Amino acid sequence: MIDLSKRLLRQVGQTNARYKMIEGGDKVLLGLSGGKDSLALAHVLKHIQNVTPEKFEFKAVTLSYGMGEDYAYLTKHCNEHGIEHEVIDSSIFEISKEKIRKNSSFCSFFSRMRRGYLYTYALNHGFNKLAIAHHLDDAAESFFMNFTYNGALRTLAPKYKAKNGIVVIRPFIFVRERQLRENAIKNELRVVGDEACPAMRFDVKMPHARYETKQLLANLEKENPKLFTSLKAAFENIHTDTFFGINEGSEE
Repeated sequence: MIDLSKRLLRQVGQTNARYKMIEGGDKVLLGLSGGKDSLALAHVLKHIQNVTPEKFEFKAVTLSYGMGEDYAYLTKHCNEHGIEHEVIDSSIFEISKEKIRKNSSFCSFFSRMRRGYLYTYALNHGFNKLAIAHHLDDAAESFFMNFTYNGALRTLAPKYKAKNGIVVIRPFIFVRERQLRENAIKNELRVVGDEACPAMRFDVKMPHARYETKQLLANLEKENPKLFTSLKAAFENIHTDTFFGINEGSEE
């Protein structure tokens, strides 16, 4: 078992209790990319499974894009720590060659395809929940990107039910990314980095919006160290009647 920080476990425990993310009898599927975030979540879910009185099943699956990836080391790591793991083969990379045009954005395409494969696997194997390792930084970045580029005020929900009936949960939604980075370093975890990004194989425009948003938030946090504390509170304190909707607003 790797050395998980008490703070990380406490945060996930509080999030789990508040949103009832994992309950007795659940079958939880984890999308395990092999990055620092999802690998940490695999170990946290295993810890919860070991200590909680309410029994649940969980399995980690890694989606191969069909680029010749070798995930043998990841399966070995999971086996060593008692984490059930499987690699799902796909033809997403080949399909994307026809679907993605030169100089076009590809992130949303791969995200939709990846989520589709995970949903299908979950439905076909009796899983009722899908765990994703998004953290508070992801939620903040999504919020800023949505209102900057899409003209919408939205972010990542801690828990929601998809149209197909699968419940998507984000146990790390109150966790900072730096905590997960520190976890990987402390435990000397081998993690997948940007080298596995399919963009490296394409003549397409590299994603800039998220990088620029991440830099913006980093600069804002330097000026205001409590920025993410305020953002978290703001996501829970939404005054919809003060926006430009069909109802009359109120600023009292």
